[in-house]
Amino acid sequence: MSLIKYRFKNIEELKKHILSDIPTFYFSSATSTVIPYDKLEELYKEKDFHMADLSGLPAAMKITDEGNLIVRGPVNWEEAKIFLKQYNRTIKTAPTESLALITAGAATSATGERCFHFGTLRSQIKRMKYLDQNANEIELHSKNDFPQDFNKIKEYQKEYKDYLDFKNAPFPRFEKETDLLVGTEGQLGVITEIEIETCENKPVNHLFMLLPKWEDDDSLHLEIIKKIQNYRDQVILCEFIDSNSFTYLPEEERPNQNMDTLFFEIFTDQFEAFYEHFVLSLENLNQDLVFEISETKFHQTRASIPRAVFETNSRMGVVKKGTDVQLRIEQFENLLSIYRKFSKKNIRYNLFGHFGDAHLHFNFMPTPEQTQDCQEELENMYKLVKELKGSPFAEHGIGIIKQKFIKEYWPPSVKDLFKELKIRYDSKNKFFPQGFMSID
Repeated sequence: MSLIKYRFKNIEELKKHILSDIPTFYFSSATSTVIPYDKLEELYKEKDFHMADLSGLPAAMKITDEGNLIVRGPVNWEEAKIFLKQYNRTIKTAPTESLALITAGAATSATGERCFHFGTLRSQIKRMKYLDQNANEIELHSKNDFPQDFNKIKEYQKEYKDYLDFKNAPFPRFEKETDLLVGTEGQLGVITEIEIETCENKPVNHLFMLLPKWEDDDSLHLEIIKKIQNYRDQVILCEFIDSNSFTYLPEEERPNQNMDTLFFEIFTDQFEAFYEHFVLSLENLNQDLVFEISETKFHQTRASIPRAVFETNSRMGVVKKGTDVQLRIEQFENLLSIYRKFSKKNIRYNLFGHFGDAHLHFNFMPTPEQTQDCQEELENMYKLVKELKGSPFAEHGIGIIKQKFIKEYWPPSVKDLFKELKIRYDSKNKFFPQGFMSID
């Protein structure tokens, strides 16, 4: 058996493949952290795995009179930012990996760093088009409600209400018509076009703050997580990188002085007020450990660490053993406590992510011999996250890697609605048949 790959030059070739009824995983930028691209052949050696690369399709962008961005085909976030600059606009979403494609981000409901101020990508989508199981291009609008003629839809939506405060729940939202394709990971069709909100490209400042290592003393971390919630109108992002994360970078690229680091992006016209009312109010902070940093330096540092972690795992020959957990702000101390226990397992690790949203990524960095121990630790953690009513995968989706952990979060109404959706929108199970909607 083997990995069978397709690549399309135009939309007609894509439509033809859809009509062939070949069960296929459709992907684009191959940046997903929950799809083990380098391990697929090993995972599916008992049967053929068909995967279709959408990155060769024609790409286009335009801006509407309302200032929304329309993206068609394989356009990445960095290209969108450059395009919007000429209109003095910018995107509200900023995934750490700027080379990821926008349509792929919608499919996984990626949220990124600017969620702290602007909310999720899901909330910014106004309209989209997708190819259905008959290769017809269908248009969806966020102003329209999700179809209500499914047997389990009302029970499903009732279950979702427990997760309204999270970036992403353990299952898709399904409240707006566009939710059919947002966060469903390409299991109900292939997104071809998306219209998203943008905002004025206002000047910003970047600040970084050095903190004691979270494993030794988290008092300042806990003080900040509570106080920063009052500054969501001034602060665009509040990102965390721990001391361990910087060890994956060359020494000359480490600004952290062997300490944990918080990065803030603040509107320039709010910067002085933020510094005076927030930074100077922190009781446990050494004011000498707060610095301004350039936007370029911030993004280079923030993006290079996840890449370095991925490269390290690849060299070790192991599949990523990391978390994507979000808890409520008042449970942040619990999250750090869970991760502190992980830090004592004598396995190399690091911690980074979206501090302001109580959404941090803990990454075990095991040797091949340590992977089973990591797996057991993660299984225990996800049971605890369920008890705390947290979201286990708040950003990167479920993909293939996380499926084992997600099933316990689904009441019967969720599983039943997935079956109803697949029957209606993908009756031959041709869209990502290995995805979470098809697991038992």
